[in-house]
Amino acid sequence: MTLHNQRFDVDAVVLDIEGTTSATGFVVDVLYPYSRSRFGALLSQRSGDPEVARAVAQVRELTGDPDADAAAIEKTLDAWLDEDRKATPLKTLQGIIWSEGFARGDLVSHFYDDVVPALRAWHAAGLRLYVYSSGSVAAQRAWFSSTPEGDLLPLVSGLYDTENAGPKQEPESYRRIAESTGIAPSRLLFLSDRPGELDAARTAGWRAVGIRRPGEPYYEQGVGDHAQAGTFDEITISTSRSTT
Repeated sequence: MTLHNQRFDVDAVVLDIEGTTSATGFVVDVLYPYSRSRFGALLSQRSGDPEVARAVAQVRELTGDPDADAAAIEKTLDAWLDEDRKATPLKTLQGIIWSEGFARGDLVSHFYDDVVPALRAWHAAGLRLYVYSSGSVAAQRAWFSSTPEGDLLPLVSGLYDTENAGPKQEPESYRRIAESTGIAPSRLLFLSDRPGELDAARTAGWRAVGIRRPGEPYYEQGVGDHAQAGTFDEITISTSRSTT
């Protein structure tokens, strides 16, 4: 169903990134190749970094190959990229590479034109904003701090990924986020383009709106029986409770 001037009275909005705030094509066509070209150097030159070592151990565990060397790890990461697999160690290593790319100015993030004005308006109205993405927290932080509109991180109250919250299609992940924010599930609104994620959020007691943008991978599939919008400015959100 579409939104017809429907107003959501909630205390916080939780945002998906790919297909929701930003174009999936940018991630796949720009960020994925950028990380692919740098996996080898990261694995060979910085294997002693705790975050890299932890991700490597996770790859070995997931593949059942405890002796996998850097070349085998890189091959697995490339295969997961080809599958668009949301594996936590892949996202961790991508996050490291992307964060450094954004910091160097090699990368600038993408947001749909309707997104930033809406986020600023919602924040100014007293709503808390959170991000829940399969991309790592490090990648999210870099994404929101390196935008064409400047640093948007001050608008965001918290960042969640598959490591600190859990898989995005499991209701327990959304319960975990609600507990972390201290906000009642019914006072949380989740925006995503993926029906499985919307279903999981609703099962956890959240409100949910499916974002359907032409050209995005899930546009034709739709968002099931969830409320849907084509842009953020089709959604009216307010809060009648204090968020402090």
